[in-house]
Amino acid sequence: MTDTPGAPVASTEQLHPPAAEAHRLRGNLGVVAIVFMVLAAAAPLGVIGGPVPIAIATGNGAGFPATYIVATLVLLLFAVGFTAMTPFVPQAGAFFSYVNRSWGLRTAIGTAFVAVVTYAAMETAVYGLLGPQLNALSGTFGGPQFPWWIWALLAFAVITYLGYRNIELSSRVLGVLLVAEIAVVVLLDVVIIARGGADGLSTGIADPAAITSGAPGIGLLFAIISFLGFEATAIFRDEAHDPDRTIPRATYSALILVGVFYAISSWALISAWGDDEAIRVAGEAPDTMLVDTARIYVGTITADVIQVLFVTSLFACILSFHNVVSRYLFALAGRGFLPQRFAVPHGRHGSPHRASLALSAVIAVLVVAAVVTGLDPSAQFYTWLSGITTVGVLGLLVVTSTAVLRFFAADPRGHSRWRVTVAPAAGLIGLIAFFVLILTNLGSLVGGSALLAGVVVGVLVVAFAAGVLLAHRRGARPHTSGSTE
Repeated sequence: MTDTPGAPVASTEQLHPPAAEAHRLRGNLGVVAIVFMVLAAAAPLGVIGGPVPIAIATGNGAGFPATYIVATLVLLLFAVGFTAMTPFVPQAGAFFSYVNRSWGLRTAIGTAFVAVVTYAAMETAVYGLLGPQLNALSGTFGGPQFPWWIWALLAFAVITYLGYRNIELSSRVLGVLLVAEIAVVVLLDVVIIARGGADGLSTGIADPAAITSGAPGIGLLFAIISFLGFEATAIFRDEAHDPDRTIPRATYSALILVGVFYAISSWALISAWGDDEAIRVAGEAPDTMLVDTARIYVGTITADVIQVLFVTSLFACILSFHNVVSRYLFALAGRGFLPQRFAVPHGRHGSPHRASLALSAVIAVLVVAAVVTGLDPSAQFYTWLSGITTVGVLGLLVVTSTAVLRFFAADPRGHSRWRVTVAPAAGLIGLIAFFVLILTNLGSLVGGSALLAGVVVGVLVVAFAAGVLLAHRRGARPHTSGSTE
């Protein structure tokens, strides 16, 4: 028997055992429900108050909002092929399921390891935002003031406890928080736009000189981070009503809503101060820029509400990534690619407690290392780890794009060439251009250090190589071109 591009991989069961297939999730989720869950995990207020001010200061300043538009268009092209392939991926799941379908188990496990490092880096990075915000929140309400890392470690203890016990935030509470997050940001946007900003509404979003000013690669880095998790729409395939229609619509809707929301909100935030002043404020006080803006435009009470919701948004973001990575580790261990002890669920809670504790141990070491070396929590700790996340996400998107093109190369499976060749190829070209632009500017993000930029890339390369090596040692066969189903 010979292999053809897109044929099922002989070792697929190693990644998804038949026992797991016998217990597929069921549900009747529609487009709105799936988009809602993706937006909840995206922590919209956390993005506007966290990455956006840093991107304005270190990226392309007043031109940064346009970066969201460009990123949205490229990701929509990626989504055209991604959603076309979804019905042919038997396992609802993450990027590595698509890679396994086209490139085989070795590449898939390497991809899974990159995903683990990528999402773990994001979880760790957000502590650099949460710590200062908790301290600021405590000060606002007359509470004690501590160094950022004490607050971060207190939050870390709660996250570790929840991960061990497998206690999830109530979906209703998350729903209320999400609606409140979006509502207060939209309110702030409307007030800023209605008042015409500080010196008129910013024109940077449409000014080529502003868009390409500074370090557009850094701006793009933070824009890509904002979309992290949109691929989760495919994870709900088994629980979706008419998944072949629901998943594509949910993916497109999530990308468009996220892109438009962030583009308008970041543009309004810049307009609130004026182009030059916004860059100065973002550089001097990125942690408080959003709350300071709210106090000026919508009053102290609303600003206090935003400050509270900002903290809960960051906390929910960390908990979400912690649960995701813990289950990645649990699944990989269960399939023999990590120590088996990580695959043992808690006897009473049924949680991946050992995987969760191992992840917490790594995060604790990174936070302590940041404290010992005196790293700034947002300008260094957050941004450096975000570099790993962004490069990792783009790597995952590029590999998945090639998997889509390979899968449909010989047989379009009833789809038009636009959907399975032209759009995915155009998206791949855009993603590669993003990748090159970000790598070119990566040194600027880490304080001009080529060594640190190399470390960021090296961590991901090592993760991928480790996954491939482990799959090889376990006896997974490479996916060679040429065989037929």
